[in-house]
Order: sequence, then structure tokens, then C-alpha cells
Amino acid sequence: MALQNRPVARAQMLIRRPVADVFEAFVDPAITTRFWFTKSSGRLEPGAGVRWDWEMYGATAEVTVKALEPHSRIVIEWGDASQPPTQVEWQFDDRSDGTTLVVVTNSGFAGTDDEVVAQAIDAQGGFTYVLAGLKAWLEHGVALNLVTDHVPDAHVDRNS
Repeated sequence: MALQNRPVARAQMLIRRPVADVFEAFVDPAITTRFWFTKSSGRLEPGAGVRWDWEMYGATAEVTVKALEPHSRIVIEWGDASQPPTQVEWQFDDRSDGTTLVVVTNSGFAGTDDEVVAQAIDAQGGFTYVLAGLKAWLEHGVALNLVTDHVPDAHVDRNS
């Protein structure tokens, strides 16, 4: 059976913080490294190209900022050398009660139907961890290490 529609990964979370704080958590690597990647070559800025590293996994992503609308929306294209880039969009819904709904959509997966489905499932799970980690950090100041601890057996041995 062939896919009728290409899969899209979506994750969302209500963060009990003002939209300015939540938006800044994704553009400022000093904050983002508390709940997602371990290193970045710079802030997200319109048209910028940055590199994100997950040092524990020996993984990197080259990121190109396609759109950045303060407190509203971020769109990036990202990937590594092994696969074509995909697009990620964050939408920030500023709620009247001072909270923010963040919706992340990852699309543009390439490969066979099986590969595309696997990538979408993996991305949805990954962004769910990212949003849960963001929530814990911004609401409670707790670093849950969700991304780091998700696949501990895949950590790169830094002592070799």
C-alpha cells in the first residue's frame, strides 16, 4: 500500500510562561542548550546559518533560518550530510492568561515510504521530548535531560 499523503510530524505543548520568554528559549542557544542541543554556533536570526551539536551523540545539524517573526513564528531548514534537509516550523500562540501554546511541525521527509514514516515518527517523538524539556526548564528551572537520556547507549565514548 502506497502512502496517499507524505507524513508530517507535529508536537505541541502549553508552556506557562509569556510568549517572549518561550520564543527566546528557541532563538538563544544559552537557553536552548538547557533542554535540547549541547552547542550552537549562534543565535537564530533572519537568514542566519548556524550549526547545532548534540555532543553526546556525535551528531550535528546545519540550520538555515527561513523565517523569524518575533514572538510568533520560526521556520528553519535543517539536516545533516546523510539526508536531504527538512523544514521545521514553530508557532507561538500568545494566550490571554500569560501562557504560550507552542506547535512544532516538521515536514519534507525524503526516502521510501517506510523511511519517510520512520523519520516522521522519530521527529514527532523528538520534538515531544524537546517541548517537555522546555516546559520543565521554563516553568520550574529543572533540566530533565530528556534528549540526553533518551538513547544512552548511543552516546559517543569521549575517552577513546
